[in-house]
Amino acid sequence: MKISADLKAFSDRLGYSFARSELLLRALTHGSISTATRPDNQRLEFLGDRVLGLTMAEALFAADRTATEGQLAPRYNALVKGETCAAIAREIGLGDVLKLGRSEMLSGGRRKEALLADAMEAVLAAIYLDAGLEAARTVILRLWAERLKNVDQDARDAKTALQEWAQARGLLERIRDHATCTKRPPSAGELARRRVWSAIDCTAANVFLQRWSSSRISSWRRSRLSDSEA
Repeated sequence: MKISADLKAFSDRLGYSFARSELLLRALTHGSISTATRPDNQRLEFLGDRVLGLTMAEALFAADRTATEGQLAPRYNALVKGETCAAIAREIGLGDVLKLGRSEMLSGGRRKEALLADAMEAVLAAIYLDAGLEAARTVILRLWAERLKNVDQDARDAKTALQEWAQARGLLERIRDHATCTKRPPSAGELARRRVWSAIDCTAANVFLQRWSSSRISSWRRSRLSDSEA
């Protein structure tokens, strides 16, 4: 099957040349444009998720032989989650070659995180079916190399970071105090104080999450800028 110029350019960005280009075409085909003779990428996505998972589990297991399961699990989740797959897809311009139906295209399908993540996993499965696990592993480890280096930082999700921040400021103790109040009905003054503290805690948490997200985005932008200047 002859490959089009845009798919050839994508293969170059991916760093892999398909012997069976029909696998790549299927991996890029969304359900909005599939037909009885042109299947979508959902089955490949299912397989690619497992190929990615095994590769990441092996890489983490080998990289830190003293890590416990409790330490490895959040690192693994950070590497295989949809947001990470979508980010990798954007870096190699996968959205530009997605095969979408007209309505999906008009609604911004090429930029949708879920579609990009699914297609990225489908592409990994296509490589696996085309040339085997070692070929897929080579591509994955190259595309995920920088994230594997920084996995400890990425593994600290927003919930964990918020819990650590709240605990350092004594907010968790205050919340626990509210939850374990005495059996007697609280007075009007106590209820008022709880409402005030609840509002303060929620506001503080929202401010924290906004700053945390902004710092992560800024860090990502700085790394991208450094890469482009290198």
